[in-house]
Amino acid sequence: MSNSNIEMNPNPLVQFLNKPAQDFTKADLIKYIEANKIEMVNFRYVAGDGRLKTLNFYINSKKHLDSFLSSGERVDGSSLFSYIGTGSSDLYAIPRFKTAFVNPFTKIPSIDILCSYFDKNGIPMASSPENIMKKAHEALKKQTGHSFEVMGELEYYIMGEKNPLFPATDQRGYHESGPYAKWADFRAEAMQAISQTGGLIKYGHSEVGNFVLNDIEYEQNEIEFSPTNIEDAADQLIIGKWIIRMLGYKYGANITFAPKINAGKAGSGLHIHTKLIKDGKNAMTSNGVLTEEARRVIAGYIDLAPSLTAFGNMIPPSYLRLVPHQEAPTNICWGDRNRSVLVRVPLGWTSANNMIKSVNPNEEVDNTDFSVKQTVEFRCPDGSADIYLLIAGLTVAARHGLEMENALEIAKKTYVDVNIFNEENKSKCNELAQLPVSCWDSAECLEKQAEIFMKYDVFNQDIIDGIVKRLKSHNDRNLREELSKNPQDLMKLVNKFIHCG
Repeated sequence: MSNSNIEMNPNPLVQFLNKPAQDFTKADLIKYIEANKIEMVNFRYVAGDGRLKTLNFYINSKKHLDSFLSSGERVDGSSLFSYIGTGSSDLYAIPRFKTAFVNPFTKIPSIDILCSYFDKNGIPMASSPENIMKKAHEALKKQTGHSFEVMGELEYYIMGEKNPLFPATDQRGYHESGPYAKWADFRAEAMQAISQTGGLIKYGHSEVGNFVLNDIEYEQNEIEFSPTNIEDAADQLIIGKWIIRMLGYKYGANITFAPKINAGKAGSGLHIHTKLIKDGKNAMTSNGVLTEEARRVIAGYIDLAPSLTAFGNMIPPSYLRLVPHQEAPTNICWGDRNRSVLVRVPLGWTSANNMIKSVNPNEEVDNTDFSVKQTVEFRCPDGSADIYLLIAGLTVAARHGLEMENALEIAKKTYVDVNIFNEENKSKCNELAQLPVSCWDSAECLEKQAEIFMKYDVFNQDIIDGIVKRLKSHNDRNLREELSKNPQDLMKLVNKFIHCG
């Protein structure tokens, strides 16, 4: 990282230590803690419910600080993961120094660090979602020679008392500005805090959804990240969700990442953008068009889409969002710039026109190839997702597509060039496979495709069985039919899962 990048980096540890976060050492953290009078260190780790857990250390000496930074600490795995028995539940939580950040909320000056789980033998916990994601990436690199970058879009609703001034137009909140959008300052503060913890934010904006219900105003917003290696991308999404919720608590406003909170209103997704990297370059495009590798990756997503919902759509309301005409996919297909498909190829700066020059005559012609920014977007996941397992699953699917003999044929058959629901696509729509319609269906799809995920020892049977059991426990096979008969039960379901993920 150049000095200019460090100077503009919002993470205070990066600025103070004058080095990128991936180069942080234990000695660096001790140096920062001593110089900045940090009194507490918090270990953070993700449990089976997808939320950050916390272990607090109040520093009583340099020896004490050095000790827990060197060896980590024991935690009770059976209380963190449902599939770990009490008889062999001890795990080690080992801090990953590159994830350290200044906690923006505590009154006591504190540093937080994300941790990885290790078993009693000092080996990374086989069924830890974070470790499974790392194994998926290693398998991709070893088997195909490609690495993977991803980024996510955090969509959320913020709920507050109805404001009579400048009411927003129902379901027309996309990129709205104040005073019609009421929570722009909240979003900006969240972006600042996430950036200071190391998150690479691309941008933020208000989203489509807004409505009033029982004098409570619901406003949808989105914060989108920039692509980076999958390990950092997952950590940033997890920390980002925590920060947004903490700010909601600070402001006295409820926050939800739930996929669906009211019938007929926009749901919230967790769209994941991905790109293959080969020799340090984006392998998704060549001369402004999708490469064969990109189409193979898309075919992998298409082939494993039914079972990927097991990691990305983990609660019954997930399948109330995945309905036609709601900018959420139902058909397993892909297309360019098309929000009705499962896999979308966004607008990718492939035009030869120099747009900046055309509106800024004083600028020189810029021949930079911006098509290297091209990503592929997987659109069905939502805020209930296990972020580590979802990204692991997408990484497996990318590898699967690169390995499949018939990948290009699958990509050709499932391409849709305009809105899938247009009349001219009716016959093709009838030929396409459909996403699962319930957690139960998703679980059964995962069972059928489990061997692909367990190939190269990435996923294991314990985690597959645990996810299947969790999904089937919702017993939602006939949910849509039951809600059509008893629509009043929708809000009960929404409230049950309002704080998913």
